[in-house]
This record gives sequence, structure tokens and C-alpha cells, in this order.
Amino acid sequence: MGLDNVAVHWPRTGRFYDPVAPAEFVDFGEIVDVPRISAPTAALAELIAKTGTVRATAYTELVDLILGLENVLYATENSAEDEDPVIDPDGCSWIAQGVEKFVARHRPYGEVVTFESVSEVLRALLGDGRLAEQQLRWLDSRLDRLRDESGDPPQWNFTCAELSVLAAFYRRCAERGFAVYADA
Repeated sequence: MGLDNVAVHWPRTGRFYDPVAPAEFVDFGEIVDVPRISAPTAALAELIAKTGTVRATAYTELVDLILGLENVLYATENSAEDEDPVIDPDGCSWIAQGVEKFVARHRPYGEVVTFESVSEVLRALLGDGRLAEQQLRWLDSRLDRLRDESGDPPQWNFTCAELSVLAAFYRRCAERGFAVYADA
């Protein structure tokens, strides 16, 4: 089992959130027919088209690193009295924007997104900031925490196209006023 991010109607009515009909995402299925689309990108697009859901487990570490927070896709920033882990439409917009900006900055580094390329993109981005030294130390700390006990980095192997589809899911939710329920 893992983490699913399920598009739901916002705000909830009654005790539960109502899932959004997959018809709201049916156009994602067209991505599957794009020539030379990678299998993971096609699989993600097809799942979104059929279910209005993203299997988010594979993306959690990357999204957290890009956005600078922890457990973003788990929606754990909610306080203890909040009973549901939900990303509201504004949160969906923020996630989409962060991933979109990252993809745009990554394109000059190539289509394949790896731990090493993410590090390079983020270093270039943070190195230009007002608090560059402090932010680069923070980045080094985050990158070190992602390494396993042997010091090996995560074996990320995404594409910019796949991350664009991921961002498009959250963008669609934001634009149509949907939320995302984090179902772990």
C-alpha cells in the first residue's frame, strides 16, 4: 500500500468527501497516445484519466525537496484537531506552481530527472538568492537526509514530462475548485 492523492469535491458535505468523477480528468488519457511518451508518464496520465487519482508515494520525497517542506502530499500540515488530511484548492495551486517552476528550471539540464540533476537545479536556484549560503546549507542537509545508511542517494528516475503531468493534476484540481484527499 502507499499514498494516493484522490481528487475530491471541496468543501466536504456531510461526514465524507465525495470523489470527483473521473470524467473531469478524461483528457489526461490523450497523453498516452503522444509519440515517444515514457511508460511511467503514460501510466500516470492513464491512472489520472481513469480514476482522478495520483499514486503519490513515488513523488513524495521529490515534491518535499522541491517545495522545501515535509510530507506535502500527505497533507500532514493540518493541525491535530483537523480530522482529514486534505490539500485544499489553494494548496493544490501551490503544489502545481512549485512543480511547474521546477520542471521549467530543469529543462536545460535535460529531460531525465535524477537526484543529481535535482541537486544541480536547486543549487543554481538557491545560489542566486539573498540568503544563498544559508539556503545552500539547508539544501545540503536535506540532500544528506535523503541518502541511505550507505550514503547512496535515492534512485529517482522521473522525466520532466512525467512531473508536468503530476503538476497538471494539481493544477486541474486548483482551477476547478477540487481538493485532494491524502489516502494512505
